[in-house]
Amino acid sequence: MKQYFSFQWHITDECDQRCKHCYIFSENSNKKLDAMSWQQMQDTFYNCLDFCKVYDRLPYFYITGGDPILHPDFWKLLELMRQHSVPFTILGNPFHLTDEVCRKLKEYGCEKYQLSIDGLRQTHDWFRKPGSFDITLEKIGCINRAGIRSVVMTTVSGTNIDEVPGIIDAVVAAGVNVFAFARYCPTSAEKDVGIEPLRYHKLLSDCDKKFREYEAAGCQTYFNKKDHLWTLYEYETGAFQISEAVEDGMIYGGCNCGNCHLTILPAGDVYACRRVQNSKVANVFTDQLSDVWVCQMEQYRDYTKFEKCSKCELLAFCRGCPAVASGKDGDFYAADPQCWKEVS
Repeated sequence: MKQYFSFQWHITDECDQRCKHCYIFSENSNKKLDAMSWQQMQDTFYNCLDFCKVYDRLPYFYITGGDPILHPDFWKLLELMRQHSVPFTILGNPFHLTDEVCRKLKEYGCEKYQLSIDGLRQTHDWFRKPGSFDITLEKIGCINRAGIRSVVMTTVSGTNIDEVPGIIDAVVAAGVNVFAFARYCPTSAEKDVGIEPLRYHKLLSDCDKKFREYEAAGCQTYFNKKDHLWTLYEYETGAFQISEAVEDGMIYGGCNCGNCHLTILPAGDVYACRRVQNSKVANVFTDQLSDVWVCQMEQYRDYTKFEKCSKCELLAFCRGCPAVASGKDGDFYAADPQCWKEVS
């Protein structure tokens, strides 16, 4: 069976918000806003399809920005994807969603629409935009009514970690289909996630208990344990076990960077991971992605270089979040700062 290859495609920087932890605006509020032209979007799309033909993969797109719906050729792009039967998810804002817009998204083939909630009302609106907490919860129903799977992602930092259980309650009450969280990745070396390892372990423990309670009560929300430190947590609690059939040198899970993912920005820059600030490897307007994958991307596949993970029995399954490690000191292979496991 063919495997999927995912492209996180930022078609525009244009956005209704200026979030305090945004990769686009957090370091430079006066940044020039980039957006692809329609010709560049077509060239990028076919470059991605050619890549998948070369490596016998199925394409999957995460269309985002900024807010992708603000791009003047947004609907033309979705029509192009529909013509080629390519599946996609939208990562965007809630502000321009209506029942009609969501119905149209569904007709074009949108499978999921991901929104962000980064705290309870006061904290979220401080991070993002006044009023956006209530609007986001409201639009979950709008997405659901169209038959699109609604997703809420929370970016966890020292600022909002105590509010995550309350966020779970709020999104479940709103009827979200999928909930997940990931950690904030610092955008410059002097910044930090602001969470001690054992505090993060406690968050996972608290959330695991809450997830189980909701599932036992028949809750229909799927709790996506996205952060790879969930693997370590479940290994220690016995929920995850290493199979005897595991082969040396094989990678079975963990971070997809260097494995089945690339990020493309509006100016054409290609990143190994959007969350790894120094991971630019090419430009989609001048480089063939199929060449980039076997050349520039090799530097993200040397698993023996992981400072801490290479000594851990979970190397093939976890590896924490290299983006968080890189955000702390610029080293992709450094130890995950929230990993509590001691290795020797």
